[in-house]
Amino acid sequence: MERVIVHVDMDYFYAAIEEREDPSLKGKAIVVCMYSNRGEEGGAVSTCNYTARDMGIHSAMPCRQARSIYPDAVFLPVRKDFYKEVSDDIMKLLQSNADTDEAFEQISIDEAFLEITESSSGNFKHSFEIANTIKEEVKRNAGITCSVGIGPNKLIAKMASSFQKPDGITVIEPEKVQEFLSPMPVKKLWGIGRVTEEKLSEMGIESIGELAKLDVLKLVEAFGKNRGTLLKRLASGTDESPVKEKTSSDQIGRMASLKHDSRDEKMVFELMDELVEDVIAKATSRNVAFRSITATVIYSNFKTETKSRTLNHAVYDKEILRKNAMDTMQHFLDNSRLNFRRIGIRVGNLQERTGQKSLFDF
Repeated sequence: MERVIVHVDMDYFYAAIEEREDPSLKGKAIVVCMYSNRGEEGGAVSTCNYTARDMGIHSAMPCRQARSIYPDAVFLPVRKDFYKEVSDDIMKLLQSNADTDEAFEQISIDEAFLEITESSSGNFKHSFEIANTIKEEVKRNAGITCSVGIGPNKLIAKMASSFQKPDGITVIEPEKVQEFLSPMPVKKLWGIGRVTEEKLSEMGIESIGELAKLDVLKLVEAFGKNRGTLLKRLASGTDESPVKEKTSSDQIGRMASLKHDSRDEKMVFELMDELVEDVIAKATSRNVAFRSITATVIYSNFKTETKSRTLNHAVYDKEILRKNAMDTMQHFLDNSRLNFRRIGIRVGNLQERTGQKSLFDF
């Protein structure tokens, strides 16, 4: 089955949040600045919306220069702690759409990879539907837009997400990878910086297609073995790196597909039993208890619904997890006529198991 990787990138994230918080800013040029100790006279542009970009303002530009370009823009100080709170909620939403909690990789405050090979059955047409659902969920829950790229690996997904910004979806199927990459200038290739771009230009290489055709020995001679072979692989659209969390998670979860789309309670609850067993086994191996329980269902139309419960005490008991998971699944069954495609369960607010209570302690 062909891998299906999704890259989700929030559109002008900080400025979009400011627009959401103050609707009167809509349509105005918004510049979010990281001010220095010199106040508003110092510092650099952290991000700006597309209206400001159209005026010639861009990230990393000195704030003073941005003001001189367009003094009528709205200049705001960065609120990183607040943006992080919004990001955390969005990332949990994105993670719930991945094949498993582990098949998710946040790479910055406003972008992440997730693998949906299993949930899309390796079908890129289905992946578009999933991506559209993700976009709708982000807009409904966070009030901002995102752009989505889908490809057979992380490299292509990452590059595709920038192709139709803002608020777009770009799907690159495996057989279309070279057609997608070849015309692009080499600076668009993920992982190529200015120094590499300039050196390739000196070699007469301007496009990714030209780089892909270049003899790898010439690249090794110019850049060394590791860098040269990497450039060749990237230009060919090859990337075998896994989608995987870089840090230990404060959540433990599992998702799985039903044998076929169904509302059959026996099938749903039997699969949920298996997921509960897996989650408890992982919690036991990490010697942790949990306070929050979240159940997720992905319906046959790829719509995702999530419901969480927070317990009064941290516990590590399978029966407590099972009861809450089953109650939530019953709620989903009672409140929707759609068939279930995938279901999942995860626990959060993890704590080391030192004195926490099990069912038998109550």
